Amino acid sequence: MKKLVFSTLLVLQAMLVFAQRPTGISGKVIDSKTNKPLQNVVTTIENTNLTQLTNAEGKFTITGVSVGRQLLKVKSDGYKEQLLALEILANQVLDLGVVVLEDDTQTQEQQLNMVNLTENDLSDDNSGSETTSGLLQASRDAFQQAAAFNWGQARFNIRGIDNEYSSVLINGTLMNRVSDGRPQYGDWGGLNDATRNQEFTNGTAPSDYVFSGVAGSQHINTKASNYRPGTRISFLTTNTNYSYRAMATHAYALDKKGWAFVVSGGRRWAEQGYFEGTNYSANSLFASVEKRFNAKHSLNLTSFYTENKRGKNSPNTDEITDLVGYKYNSYWGWQDGKKRNSRFKDVQNPMVMLNHYWKITDKTNLNTSVSYQTSRIGNSRLDYMKANNPDPVYYKDLPSYYTTNHSSAGEFLPNPTAADLAKNAFITNPQLDWNDIYRVNIESHEGSKVVQYEDRNDENIFNVNMNLASQLSDNIAFTAAANYLDSRSKNFKNLLDLLGGKYYSDISTFGYGDPQQASDQNNMGRTVKVGDQYGYNYNLDAKKYDIFTQFKFNYSAADFYLAQTYSKSIYQREGLYRNGYYPNNSFGKGPEMEFENFGFKGGVTFKLSSRHLLDLNGLYMTKAPNEKDVYPNARVNGATTTGLTNEKIQSVDASYIIRTPKFKSRITAYYSDILNSTDVNFFYTDNGNGFVNEVVTGINRKNRGLEAGIEYQLTSTIKLTGVAAYGEYTFTNNPFVTLNSDNDPTNSQGKFGDKGQANLTGYRQAGSPQQAYSFGIEYRDPKFWWIGVNGNYLADNYVDISNLARTSSFYKADSITNAVTPIPFDQNIADSFLQQEKLNPFYLVNLTGGKSFRFNKTTLGIFANVNNVLDQVYKTGGFEQSRSATYYDIYRDRKGGGVGPFGTRYFYGYGRTYMVNVSLTF
Repeated sequence: MKKLVFSTLLVLQAMLVFAQRPTGISGKVIDSKTNKPLQNVVTTIENTNLTQLTNAEGKFTITGVSVGRQLLKVKSDGYKEQLLALEILANQVLDLGVVVLEDDTQTQEQQLNMVNLTENDLSDDNSGSETTSGLLQASRDAFQQAAAFNWGQARFNIRGIDNEYSSVLINGTLMNRVSDGRPQYGDWGGLNDATRNQEFTNGTAPSDYVFSGVAGSQHINTKASNYRPGTRISFLTTNTNYSYRAMATHAYALDKKGWAFVVSGGRRWAEQGYFEGTNYSANSLFASVEKRFNAKHSLNLTSFYTENKRGKNSPNTDEITDLVGYKYNSYWGWQDGKKRNSRFKDVQNPMVMLNHYWKITDKTNLNTSVSYQTSRIGNSRLDYMKANNPDPVYYKDLPSYYTTNHSSAGEFLPNPTAADLAKNAFITNPQLDWNDIYRVNIESHEGSKVVQYEDRNDENIFNVNMNLASQLSDNIAFTAAANYLDSRSKNFKNLLDLLGGKYYSDISTFGYGDPQQASDQNNMGRTVKVGDQYGYNYNLDAKKYDIFTQFKFNYSAADFYLAQTYSKSIYQREGLYRNGYYPNNSFGKGPEMEFENFGFKGGVTFKLSSRHLLDLNGLYMTKAPNEKDVYPNARVNGATTTGLTNEKIQSVDASYIIRTPKFKSRITAYYSDILNSTDVNFFYTDNGNGFVNEVVTGINRKNRGLEAGIEYQLTSTIKLTGVAAYGEYTFTNNPFVTLNSDNDPTNSQGKFGDKGQANLTGYRQAGSPQQAYSFGIEYRDPKFWWIGVNGNYLADNYVDISNLARTSSFYKADSITNAVTPIPFDQNIADSFLQQEKLNPFYLVNLTGGKSFRFNKTTLGIFANVNNVLDQVYKTGGFEQSRSATYYDIYRDRKGGGVGPFGTRYFYGYGRTYMVNVSLTF
């Protein structure tokens, strides 16, 4: 009887154990060359939230996997991704045995080096939207690859969204700047090796680190133990922004005492980049050290220092380009036999970050980071007083000034002879005349007439971030984050060079009547020398609080998520000068400006099968205005933008996704509205008769379109890709325009103040092609060489329009009738003047190739690229000048032939460029 009972208990116990056996997958991942186990390899059940990292022995186990056909993705930096089709049985853990990962030097080299060619963070400050949001992405999505590597050279913006609506993080800490909300990709330039561990979310898709907006998020992980151990040295030569780049990186794997570290450094330089006079010098240093105390706690210290000094390139009108070519740059001139650029950007950016990783339980982790960042950004240019404008393209020195000449009464008086003389003089000497500037200053008895200065921004940022991730159950994952940011920036004019003179007077000589000319009435009659601050001087303080929570639900038929966020932004300006034009609104601390915001988003992924998905996402959020929009003229006064409110953003998208071992595709339809945004501009205007500050409020934008990416592995060695983007990015309302003049702050001349609505409805947003197509074919030989070619077509790129020209000021009566011969008004002609210019479409053909050689544990890699093989000359963007912003002014200019000296200024893309990189990995 006892034996029977005992036997029965054993059987019941065995049945119970069997009934409780989990369903899942296990295996061990090793290196194909060394046969050693690989740690921190990411294993994921595709189209689910089920993810595990391999341990020190290379082993992983994923449980809670749904029964049926599943795809397992095995991925690690520097290795070829494995996508395995598996059949999962109930109550069984499928043991895969050994999973071998092969070295993927080819893809790694391609991504690391293609980024180099598309660093549009080097565009000038007035070039409109910066388009670097996709450049650091390591995504294998065919569409993202094309947008970053093939279309980036044409300033393509994914979905037409400016990158201030994207989020870039390092170890959970948000890196977007406070002033304009944009991530500064130049801060990590030259650190390609150190920043290659990334996670990317597209559009409004969920992120485990941040409540990302409509332009997605990018998370860079610099934890030392996550790097592939070894050393990599590389040298690159190119003819783009710089000529040469050298980089070296060494990663030391986690040892028995719990230590791991990574060090990296790089230098980039050029005496002249692709465009004339654009010299370049940049250095980068990076270090990450980790100490793992036990299985639950580890600390990681990350620090980097980057510096970058580069000469800028001028946007030019068609008149200038026709005379001296599209590579012409008006900012430089010869001095003592060397090219000297008057406008350069000088950036220094050190940062240190401490992260604590706490594994609270097997299913709950807390990452806490504390960081401190200082940055110094200087943008130089020439300042002049009681002297002629030294700019070689000053409008009175161009032929068009004489072909459109008119009297003060409006009588048309063209002077062809003077136009020919101006043309010949400009062609003979088109560059900045440094010798003449020095001569004027040396001969002056009133100090320098022309000096070189920089607009400086020195910012200190303290940031604390906490990120909690917990697997609440097999089906529910929870993420929460809290962030505090404290930014203190100093902004001032810094005198760089007296250019032969002895001092410079800190006054303004413009304005009506008898304005108080002192930049600082607390220090009247001041003169300045090299290294002194002058002109303007103020501080901006910002505090930001952000929290977000997110729930992910994973089930066999569908996954869905819900995310929420709340934020508070506080800004305050402190003026250090009492400006002569604004004595009562420039000195001292102003009131604090507070903005509270919230957001909600959610999505669902329907698993039509293990390989077919339908993904839907929706978002509604509000966003605080950026610092620069709150204080539209912070340099000289503490005024805030009238009627400023939070932006409202709403977006939906739907994607159909197919993922198989040979065929991958994604087709997405999207729609987004960005409402109540603000735009601030500065320019000279004949209409306002001086230097003005334009504030445009209540701007509404609509972006909608389709994007598709297809990738097909035709054979084991040949891969085909096809990518398309079709968008329609428009303004949907008539925002309000206000002009302010420092020269006449009281509007005594009646030319400034409220200009009413700008008729922007239906106009296209500028800054990016709204159609883009790409087709590529790539061959990868088993003997470790590869070659690829892709053809691209980009179209529907529009010029940035003048807001002022779309207000009622355009039809100003006295401008039309107050002339010797009144200008006849014709609505059809007026409409043609206001028609938005669409830039010509263009084709780009790109070639890439490479070869790797293996010598035991050492790999020698050679990568080469030729972009724009056909040497197409194309415009990437442009902007209308607002100086001539009335029907009369434009009519007068057109009557003289061409578009006059104040025509649209354009930016050009590169012609044929090349790049060759040699790397050694061991």
